Amino acid sequence: MPHAKPPHSQGEKQVIISVNPKAGAGASRKRADRLAELLREDGFEVSILDDLERVADTANQWHGQGRLWVLIGVGGDGTAAELVNRTQAGVPIAMLAAGTENLLSKYIGWSQSVEEFRQTIVGGSLKVFDAARAGDRVFLLMIGCGLDAEVVRRVDGSRTGHISRWTYFKPLLATIRRYEYPRLLVYSSWDDGAEGTLPVAKARWLFAFNLPCYAGGLKFAPEASGDDGLLDVCTFRRGSPWHGLRYLLAVVFGRHRQMDDCNMRRMKRLRITSSQNVPYQLDGDPGGFLPVEVEVLPGRMTLMVPADKWNDKDVNEE
Repeated sequence: MPHAKPPHSQGEKQVIISVNPKAGAGASRKRADRLAELLREDGFEVSILDDLERVADTANQWHGQGRLWVLIGVGGDGTAAELVNRTQAGVPIAMLAAGTENLLSKYIGWSQSVEEFRQTIVGGSLKVFDAARAGDRVFLLMIGCGLDAEVVRRVDGSRTGHISRWTYFKPLLATIRRYEYPRLLVYSSWDDGAEGTLPVAKARWLFAFNLPCYAGGLKFAPEASGDDGLLDVCTFRRGSPWHGLRYLLAVVFGRHRQMDDCNMRRMKRLRITSSQNVPYQLDGDPGGFLPVEVEVLPGRMTLMVPADKWNDKDVNEE
């Protein structure tokens, strides 16, 4: 599988900047306007669009015609995932960070400075990464099933505007007190109902990573690679507030992989089920409820990356 693409040709000079229509005259819109001004000085034709359907249609069309230089999203990880979901494989994407965690931006090295980000657009290179699918939704970073997904579900259900890390504090405390840690069964085949089919893992908390990114800098799967065609699956077997805290502390200190009740494996695809109503989250946004089928999508996303960080570098290096 190729992990890099040839440089753009000089004929590809169209840039699309996708902004949230609610940005209005806010900081995100001002940053998009400033970036457009700078890129026009560099000879690019720049279109700022705030309708996702039009963004995707235009990007796909221009990419197919060989006219698109890059599609730039102004936002966080949710915005990045939305753009990948709506565009064809191969459409080059970059993100001007404007979210809460911005995990993908931090991993890739996209600067929050408009002026520095401009240099990536002008002189960056294209790099091909794996993505993954859960059900019919493409995700870029990871899927989580269990306690953290319940927190994400609660936050999403009560949010009224912009969220920060503090937004998660009260739902986290409530979830820790009440969460029952239902049992999860993990299968390596979609046909988990067949006679004799056994789960490859039983857990109370599960993560599957395409890239080694999680909120707060936690490293559940630090060796996860975006170009190996595999997901790094981390499962924790016991369930209770005490064990949940024990697992988190072990992850903080990088000792969870030595625990008898933590299991690490690499899988191309998996099916996760439970006899109870268990939510899952994708890249920090609600994904739905189990069961869910998950599979890696080799080479699904193409990103414009800073050349000084990624030239001659594997995608699992930071």
